[in-house]
This record gives sequence, structure tokens and C-alpha cells, in this order.
Amino acid sequence: MKLVWVSLIVFLWTVLSQSQVENATEDRSILSLPLFYYDILNYASDDSGKTRVDVYIQVPYNQIQFVKSKDKFVSEYVITVSIYDEHKIRMLTEKSWTEKLETSNFDLTISRNSSHLSLRSFNLEPSKYSVKVEVEDKDSRKFYTYNTLFVVDSISTNFGISSILLIASQNISSTSNKIIPNISGNIVQQKGMLAYYFEIYSAVDTSIVLNYSVINKQKETLYSNTIDYNLVSGRNQILYQIDELDVGLGEYQLNVFVKDQKFNLLAGKTKQFNSRNYGIPASIKDLDKAIEQMIYIANNTDIKFIQDTNDYDIKLDRFLAFWKQRDPNPVTLENEIFNEYYRRIEYANKTFSNYLEGWKSDMGMVYIILGAPNNVDRHPFDYDSKPYEIWEYYNINRQFVFVDRTGFGDYRLATPFYGDNYRFR
Repeated sequence: MKLVWVSLIVFLWTVLSQSQVENATEDRSILSLPLFYYDILNYASDDSGKTRVDVYIQVPYNQIQFVKSKDKFVSEYVITVSIYDEHKIRMLTEKSWTEKLETSNFDLTISRNSSHLSLRSFNLEPSKYSVKVEVEDKDSRKFYTYNTLFVVDSISTNFGISSILLIASQNISSTSNKIIPNISGNIVQQKGMLAYYFEIYSAVDTSIVLNYSVINKQKETLYSNTIDYNLVSGRNQILYQIDELDVGLGEYQLNVFVKDQKFNLLAGKTKQFNSRNYGIPASIKDLDKAIEQMIYIANNTDIKFIQDTNDYDIKLDRFLAFWKQRDPNPVTLENEIFNEYYRRIEYANKTFSNYLEGWKSDMGMVYIILGAPNNVDRHPFDYDSKPYEIWEYYNINRQFVFVDRTGFGDYRLATPFYGDNYRFR
């Protein structure tokens, strides 16, 4: 297989110091499976001049520690939501609470498909805020934190629209209408149901036109539907479902546009979501890119066979068949090699990317093939040499030297990487 040399460009030493591989104990928290999910949404508030901001937090069971207590498994974790000004100089408000989970089923305690959902609401003035969401496992004392900038919209009760909440499932009966939010934003089926909820506020009874559409990253419209709707004065709760949304792996955008009877635009909201398939790593959002990234484990014949069709379903089946053949334990739902390979791809992209994708860089190539080195010896400022790094792999008795000959973070292998080592391990 031909070795393609590409570079990693980093302009500042401060950036460079944050873009280095760690040793075999590297932190995997930056990778594809989130430690928890969260979503932040705007709704009209009863508090004049403010907006109700709902913060949802969904914690998978397998991310928290369960402890055996008599005939049950018990877990406790603390959630803290902190609201700062846009520049995170001053904290404006904070809510913290403890969640306690109990189950008698051990399998649930290690399942990522089971999770606990929490919700807290804030009344905030319209502005841009910095929001920190933190989960602390009380048994392991581990902290998981996400930070994001969030715009609180001004929503008028005379006429306005809320954020869009994706729905995982719903149970509608004559006595209740229970919905389970989809906080992850993932649709885990190729031809799946996409359900969502939003609110429209109106001071008067009036007729409107609702236009729903789904577009891909290329701005192509994959679904569109227009319906008439009669608003009543006050809060209108709208639940809509697309029964079969035929999309492939990737990122998509849901659009909701509100128009008058003459089709003049009155308001609109968008929502991002991902389409996934069961058993495929969450980091894979583009099938063609994922096939291209197989160069460190598949030969040219394998890759060409998978690519040699314009039928998406056939291409996906061939892709999955390749990885199924390499599943070390076919009786389980998890394919460890499949997951680990694309975990390394994502780590390389997050750690070594700048103008070029990290999986194409020399450091990314070595990391993907061999995993994290046992030891990293860095020499960024030696006066008598160019900056260089030495990665050592004790299990194969090899070391790899990367040299930055330009002085701008362009680290390349000093010697070629040939032979059997040029295969995923």
C-alpha cells in the first residue's frame, strides 16, 4: 500500500502544546461517545421580559458507578448547571441537585442504551450566555463537564415560536400525552421516525401555514411538507411526526417555518440531528469518509469493492460486512475492533488536525495503527536541533521519531513506516 505523506500545521506553540498525543493512559473523554447528553431550549416565560430556558441532562447508566446494596444496585450523581455572562466573567445563577438511581438488573448498570433524564428551568433575559453543565459521580468522584455558548431569544406571547424539542417516543391516550425527549439528537435507524415538539404563542385566534423540511449538509431538501394550522389565543403545543425519514448516515437539519395565509414568513426555527445505524460508532457521520479512512486496516481491493456502487444501501451493507468479518466476538452486540478503530480515527482528528484532518497526518497514522505510545519524549526547544518527538512502543520494541523541520508544528516521520507495522493493531 502506498504511503501518503501529509502534514500537521500548528501556528502557535501554545496551540501545539494542546495538540500532542498522550501515552497509553490518554484521556478518552474527548471522543465519540459523550459522557452525557444535554440540550438547552427557549420557551415563553410567565415572567415579563424574560424567557424560560429549559436545560435537559441525559446520563447513560454506563457512565456512572453503581454499587451493590442488598438486592439492588445504587448510584448517585450530582448535576450542576451554571449560567455565566457571555465572556464567563461573572456567574449569574446556578442550580445543583442530586439524582439517585436504583435497579435490580445488573445489565442496566453497564448499558449505554439505558439512561436517566433530568430537567431544570431558568428565567433569563434575552442575551447570549455561557452555560456550564457538570455531572459528578459521587462514588468515583469523577467530574464530567461541558461548556457552551447559548443565545436566549426574546419570545413574544403576542406572536412567537419556541425551540424545537426532538422526541424519542410518545404515549398518547385519552387521559395523558407523555413524551420522552430525544436529547442526544440521534435517529438510530436509516428509515426512521423523526418526531418533534414546539410551541407557538399568539395573542389572537388565527390561521397559519406550517412548513416542515429536512435538509442535508449540502443544503439539499430530503423532506418537505406544508400544512394549515389554526392557532388559538395563548400557548399552542404542536407535536409532529415524520413516519419514515429516508436518510443515510450523517448530519441533518430540521426546519420549521411559520407563514401567514399569503405565505409570508412570520417565524422559524431549526434543529440539528444525526442519523445513525445500530452497531455503527457514533463518530461515523459520513459513510464515504468512513470507507476512505479504512486505509490502515483494509487493502485497496476491499476498499474499491465497498466503494464500487452508487447504491447507498449496498455500500452500507458491504461496509458492515467487512467489519462483521473482523468482529472478535460475534455473539455480542459490540464489535470491539470496529469501535476501537474509529475511536482512534476520531482521537487523531481531535488531537492532530489543523488545516488537514488528523487521521491523514503522520502522527495520526501511527496512532491509528498502533494506538497510544507507551512513552512520549518531547524536545520542542533543543538549541542544537529541530523540534522533535520520540514515540516508544514497548510491545513491538519500536520507536518513531517525528521532526518539525519548518518550526511551525509540521511534524513528520523521520523514517518511513513500512512493512507489517503499516497495519492496524
